[in-house]
Amino acid sequence: MRLCFLTLLAASLATAADEQQLALELRAQSDFERVQMAAVPDLTASTRCVQSEAAVLAIASPAEQSLHRFRKGYCTMVGGDFAGAAAEFDKAIAAWPTNSRRDQVAEPVSPALLALDAIARLKAGANDTTLDEAEKTVVATLANPSCTSALMPVAACEADLMTAREWLGWIDLRRGNLAAAAREFSQSSNLAWQRWVASRQAFDRRNYPEAAASGKRAIEEWDRQRAQTAPSFNDRIRPQPDLGQALTDLGGAQLVAGDAAAAILTLDRAVKAAPEMARAYYLRARAKERMGQQEAALADYNLASRTAFAGAKDLNSGEAHLYRGIVFYRRKDFARAEDEFSSALNFNISPALRADADAWRYMAAVSAGSCESSRGSLARALASVTPYFPKQEASDAMRACPITATAAQLR
Repeated sequence: MRLCFLTLLAASLATAADEQQLALELRAQSDFERVQMAAVPDLTASTRCVQSEAAVLAIASPAEQSLHRFRKGYCTMVGGDFAGAAAEFDKAIAAWPTNSRRDQVAEPVSPALLALDAIARLKAGANDTTLDEAEKTVVATLANPSCTSALMPVAACEADLMTAREWLGWIDLRRGNLAAAAREFSQSSNLAWQRWVASRQAFDRRNYPEAAASGKRAIEEWDRQRAQTAPSFNDRIRPQPDLGQALTDLGGAQLVAGDAAAAILTLDRAVKAAPEMARAYYLRARAKERMGQQEAALADYNLASRTAFAGAKDLNSGEAHLYRGIVFYRRKDFARAEDEFSSALNFNISPALRADADAWRYMAAVSAGSCESSRGSLARALASVTPYFPKQEASDAMRACPITATAAQLR
């Protein structure tokens, strides 16, 4: 009798455990589907999904671990914790089931899972290592974009792969590979990035009106996207522009395209979006000079210099010295201006700004009357300056500089 009782008790407990496990699995599935099928991500629902998937994982078999790790990672990603999502996706990939029978072929890891893993890492913070790893993953994934896994619906898988392709274009753009970026974005429906790459390409061709027009359309499209009150999951995880940088670049294109008034308006937005960006103040100063607003331009040159110094380590900023040198130049203090431009060349500064600082230094010397030693150097330096350098002003300074008898004999 006792043995029979124990057998019945064990069976009853096993049935109860099975029922409890089934209840947890049904709840987890329901919570996940509620998040995945929502047109607008629900943060409350995503938190509930993470909790229910964590509960199931504690009792899930090895064969079920990958599915529940993916679902937990997906809901974590919807909740905005991209680093946590990447960690869960890594575990899902590691636990992906394999078949031990020789007559069966293991299903490959879902390409969408690999893509979401790469995207989560990029959203968590992109550095050189992250970019390299994500690029390799996305390239390999897109080379075999089979959305046949039972992990998610085909439409959702294809949407995730398209988002991954946009990130590949974003990586290409960040590295300056405009042709590759254009190729990737041309295969997506993201018009904003297509127009932005077209703007960058037009600028490199020195077609500044086209660069300004395409850039403006890209910004308008991004503004429209940001105005959406209910962005989808893929809208939230697609690459986003650095708005301050984009507005600064657009303002620069408008400036060299000859529309200084539009450039000022765009650069006003740029300094509001990214007040730490010294270059935006500098370009706005150049635009105000074009408009004849000399005092306002001087104020912006000062802001550019102070902002660059504020963002520099130990005041080691060639960019800041360049802008301060321009302030002295505009005040006709050519000696101090030349010293500042020399300092700019001795500190950390980008190659493009280095070329401008070099030309400004020689122009300060020419304007101070050092014609024989600096006129030729200035003329040679003008070949490498950016479109923002006042080349006509430099030419006027060289023509106005008196030629000594010695210099005349050498010509």
